[in-house]
Amino acid sequence: MLAKTYGAAIFGVNATMVTIEVTVGQGNNTYLVGLPDSAVKESVQRVEAAIKYQDYFYPRNKTVINLAPADVRKEGSAYDLPIALCIIHSSEQANLKKLEEFMIMGELSLDGKLRPIKGVLPIAIEARKNKFKGFILPKENASEASIVNNLDVIGVTTLQEAVDFLKGTLEVEPTISDTRDIFLSTLNEYETDFADVQGQENIKRSLEIAAAGGHNVIMIGPPGAGKTMLAKRLPSILPPLSLQEALETTKIHSVAGKLGTKATLIARRPYRNPHHTISDAALVGGGGMPQPGEISLAHNGVLFLDELPEFKRSALEVMRQPLEERTVSISRARWAVEFPANFMLIASMNPCPCGYYNHPEKECSCPPGSVGKYLSKISGPLLDRIDLHVEVTPVNFDQLSSTRKSEPSAQIRERVIKARDIQTERFKDNPGIYCNAMMSSEMVRQVCALSEAGKMLLKTAMNKLQLSARAFDRILRVSRTIADLAGSEEIKIEHLAEAIQYRSLDRENWGS
Repeated sequence: MLAKTYGAAIFGVNATMVTIEVTVGQGNNTYLVGLPDSAVKESVQRVEAAIKYQDYFYPRNKTVINLAPADVRKEGSAYDLPIALCIIHSSEQANLKKLEEFMIMGELSLDGKLRPIKGVLPIAIEARKNKFKGFILPKENASEASIVNNLDVIGVTTLQEAVDFLKGTLEVEPTISDTRDIFLSTLNEYETDFADVQGQENIKRSLEIAAAGGHNVIMIGPPGAGKTMLAKRLPSILPPLSLQEALETTKIHSVAGKLGTKATLIARRPYRNPHHTISDAALVGGGGMPQPGEISLAHNGVLFLDELPEFKRSALEVMRQPLEERTVSISRARWAVEFPANFMLIASMNPCPCGYYNHPEKECSCPPGSVGKYLSKISGPLLDRIDLHVEVTPVNFDQLSSTRKSEPSAQIRERVIKARDIQTERFKDNPGIYCNAMMSSEMVRQVCALSEAGKMLLKTAMNKLQLSARAFDRILRVSRTIADLAGSEEIKIEHLAEAIQYRSLDRENWGS
């Protein structure tokens, strides 16, 4: 007898429907076909133990399990539950009459209990797209799947529960979530706030500019100056996620298995802080069956790279294309996959190996030439993609001991949102461009027109400060953002002057 149900295979951040077919007939042995990986092949042992533990028998006849389409590789343990249910139905131990109405996924333990799986959200989206009545899955994943509306999400805890439900002898209430209510209730909840930061007003200002224009930032300063603390608070002043952005972000984290059990919609902008020993594949994404890397997990949020020169050069260089394209493409011999990677890069570094070059109180102990050598670990093309270079100085005792409350993140965020609204209106006829940092060189010339006085100031700055040519467009983009924050239609002298000071590393004599 042939039994058939449906599951899904994850490819990139999307799911592809898989048909699970089982037939029990004359002969011996079990055959699992359809390009399974090792984890799928091992499911036969798990399924057999789980079926016996639930007081069913595993057929000793010839059992063929087919996962179609046969040319798409299947991986993971989530096919255990549909295989087990098809075997029970095909061997006529139970009449699971609703088997073909549902998409079914879940990993079985040896006693028939269900373990949580990853990639639930894209699978649920695929189930709705193919007009299935519902999605049967482990109960711990039900909250995540319930984000998708117009789909009955049936969370079960054991193989027996799934059998009873499909027989029609057990009623299981679908898990229901109010997506908009979840989204709105956690939208503005952040554990950190700029109100807790004493001093560093110039750094807060630079991060406000970065948030308003979507600019990448590098902070240079001695150890303990507060670079990490400030970076950690940046998501709290970014504009709130839209519902579509929240779904995109949740889908990526679901595929990577980073949501955890009973998780729902991610409504806050992600903040990722990988260690400097990270590999190229872990940072950008990859593997035999590609998984999203840290730059994709930071999609719609912030990627913070602490101690930038300590990262492997190869790992940093592979970020160059994603920083420009806002996506990362991973190609193999037979296929290619794309992961979204629209993130803000915030980097920090010491100015030299000892950390005290240009320190107001401590003397640098590095030998001559070591500062330039240390900075050369970061390539020019990567620095070219960073708009703001900010020098961070230590906070003195008077500022640290002050009881005066700093400006909270909520007030800064209001100004950022207003500036982003101006940019949204400006770029409404340019699909794919949402903020000043994404402007091409041609658009910079159109949008960032300068007065004669402004041109003279920029020319003088480039000559006297010995700024490199690549600083030109960056200064114009940043000055446009500063003007947007001020609500000014034109770039004034003061906006341009402030933007010029954020190009420390472009000065030819910096670190010499």
